Amino acid sequence: MIALHDTGHWFQPSRWLFRDLSLTPTPGEITAILGPNGTGKTTLLRILCGTLAPRAGSRAGAEAIGYVPQALNADQGYSALEMVLLGRSRFLGRFQSPGRKDLARARECLAEVGLSAIAEARYDRLSGGQRQLVLLARALASDARILVLDEPASALDLANQGIVLRLLHRLSRDNHLAILFTTHHPEHALGIADKALLMFRDGTHIQGPVEAVADEANLARMYGVPVRRIAIDTEGQAGFAIVPLHQLKQAIAS
Repeated sequence: MIALHDTGHWFQPSRWLFRDLSLTPTPGEITAILGPNGTGKTTLLRILCGTLAPRAGSRAGAEAIGYVPQALNADQGYSALEMVLLGRSRFLGRFQSPGRKDLARARECLAEVGLSAIAEARYDRLSGGQRQLVLLARALASDARILVLDEPASALDLANQGIVLRLLHRLSRDNHLAILFTTHHPEHALGIADKALLMFRDGTHIQGPVEAVADEANLARMYGVPVRRIAIDTEGQAGFAIVPLHQLKQAIAS
């Protein structure tokens, strides 16, 4: 299993993005990473995936990671199936082409995310939600046991956000995958995550069980805005709403 031990990173020596941060993805668990812009969330993902060396601390483990970026724009006319087949590249030799087994696995992964019907459709003509699901299928096709997602619901409408979040929850529970995702939506973390990592502007962080960590005080400190965390239970479905107290009407009136 991949593990980060007391890691830290900076791009300017006078300002640490984070330091003394340890993190170990756990099979069957979801970890949400939250923080304002510029606190190093994407940098942390790069270190976790092994594409960036930390300035301090260490990364251990050589296990494959399935990385899901924010929905990509594509100029090439790849089909959805061809995009998913790219996830099989780690099993192929330098000049080797995908075989029947790879094609079958790519189709399985498209079915896993509910997109079998658009396998031959061009990726660059899909909706934002469909593109995000294709990228998730591509990560699944790598057969990695750890999935890392960078703001998977950031550009999606409410319905597609729910589709992606429910799918991540199912993959964690049914496939016993370790899943980590960054988000600017605390309610998404509270909705599906087991643990949360909060990254603050001063380079510090806290992590632990999501309902304990993502409380009103910590969220207000992190974002610099008073918030209210409201528990909702309607028609047998429970969740949380996060309400920022921007006081916009008072500011406009004055």
